[in-house]
Amino acid sequence: MTAFKGSVQKARQNISTVFSETPLQHNRFLSDKYDCNVYLKREDLTPVRSYKIRGAFNFFSKALEKGHGTAKDQQFAEQQFVCASAGNHAQGFAYTCNHFKKRGTVFMPTTTPQQKIHKTRAFGGKYIDVKLVGDIFDEAYEAAHRFTDEEGAFMVPPFDHPDIIEGQATIGLEIMDQLDGEPLDTLIMPTGGGGLAAGVTRYLKEASPATDFWFVEPEGAPSLKESLAAGERIKLDSVDNFVDGAAVALIGEHNFEALKDFSADRVLLAPEDRLCATMITMLNIEGVVLEPAGALTIDILQSLDPESIRGKNVVCVTSGGNFDFERLPEVKERALRHAGLKKYFILRMPQRPGALKDFLFLLGDEDDISRFEYLKKSARNFGSILIGIETKNPKNFDTLMEKFHENGIKFQDITNNEILANFLI
Repeated sequence: MTAFKGSVQKARQNISTVFSETPLQHNRFLSDKYDCNVYLKREDLTPVRSYKIRGAFNFFSKALEKGHGTAKDQQFAEQQFVCASAGNHAQGFAYTCNHFKKRGTVFMPTTTPQQKIHKTRAFGGKYIDVKLVGDIFDEAYEAAHRFTDEEGAFMVPPFDHPDIIEGQATIGLEIMDQLDGEPLDTLIMPTGGGGLAAGVTRYLKEASPATDFWFVEPEGAPSLKESLAAGERIKLDSVDNFVDGAAVALIGEHNFEALKDFSADRVLLAPEDRLCATMITMLNIEGVVLEPAGALTIDILQSLDPESIRGKNVVCVTSGGNFDFERLPEVKERALRHAGLKKYFILRMPQRPGALKDFLFLLGDEDDISRFEYLKKSARNFGSILIGIETKNPKNFDTLMEKFHENGIKFQDITNNEILANFLI
């Protein structure tokens, strides 16, 4: 047994004092859909609804063993702990601070869903202060480092530290125990900062060397993929923070070192709109509430070669379920757009009596207006309409646009024009 494997086993023993192993559930719906045995490693069912508690708890346990924050070392007796997080690491950190009765300060982006902010405060209780800084994780991370230097606090990294990696690796240990001798043919993991992927792959290279690994990033934050392609860590100029649990501009240094021998082709990108459709499907059909990052591995099943997984055991790590239901309208909106069931148009209409009535008669029986704005300007022959239309079949839009042409209605489809749609919708 290697030293790392032994350390992971010890980490799992420590973690078991806080919560039992998360379920490894066979999912019949996904198994039938993809003609393989799909298992979900339900990390959304930890006490903080994400796997992040594993790394945070292991980090604290080892720090306290060394005397940090205890009477063993007076220098750390009253020292404050600090972390930066878009939400899930913050909750694991807060839960652990409360467990060990240690003061902690959490830096979170201002864009963090309120549900995650409230839960962080609830888990930490009187031991936690929350500071909202910056629009993305990296800005909050920089602020946390400044605070650490200024206040002499003790930083608990979200992903880029050997003790964090070791804690996340306990997922791999549990999966092998739960398969009970069955082969782990394919393992799919979400990747943001890379702590989960680094830890689990390192553990399983020894425990299950035949396992086929896939990593999933959101399309708007391909940090690992671009870094592997370049052969070095690449910091993204910008990220789409919709998948807030995995939208990281720069993969961790320790984590990249552990993953650098994988091909960039092993990293698949999940489009954010398609991911929303997956979240809605899992909610409506399976009753499983997943945050965007938690649905990445399920969403990417449709991107795999069907023959590569047919009849095999495939494990998807559902990394988190901290979904703020105030975001549900946005998720539904993006899911409909991805399915081709909702579009937005700007129409140029003649300014004459009855023109609007004539337009409405062009709509089909399955077409429904969900957004309508009409600006009638004086001294002009034409006015503009912003209209959103939902339908039950994507082909209905082909029919509708043919009618626009036949009736001389000039229009522009702005559904996928991100800048214009965000401004108007």
